[in-house]
Amino acid sequence: MDVLLHIFVGLHIIGIAALLGGFLSQMKAMGQGTARFVPGMLHGALTMLVTGVALVGLNEAQGAHVNNIKIGIKLAVLIVILALVYVKRDEEKVDKGMFGLVGLLTMVNIFIAVLWT
Repeated sequence: MDVLLHIFVGLHIIGIAALLGGFLSQMKAMGQGTARFVPGMLHGALTMLVTGVALVGLNEAQGAHVNNIKIGIKLAVLIVILALVYVKRDEEKVDKGMFGLVGLLTMVNIFIAVLWT
């Protein structure tokens, strides 16, 4: 069971890397006003959602304590990210503010995961 848990943690990290990497790769374009949500950002966010739910389930199945408030906040932030990226995924360029908000929320989610113990 621990191996499965570690596999899902690795996949969760790959998801956040895809989301943040997509954002960082478009930062120059954001400065020029031509940034867009690349497919990897949507796929990374969806990967985070699926693996996050699996991680909560696996931890609860093992009897580990799960901080439901932390998980709820992370889920809410991820749903906002997913909604923004999904709705604007086909547009050639996205408003700087909206694109920056997705990057900011992604980093907030990372810091909640790392700093909230």
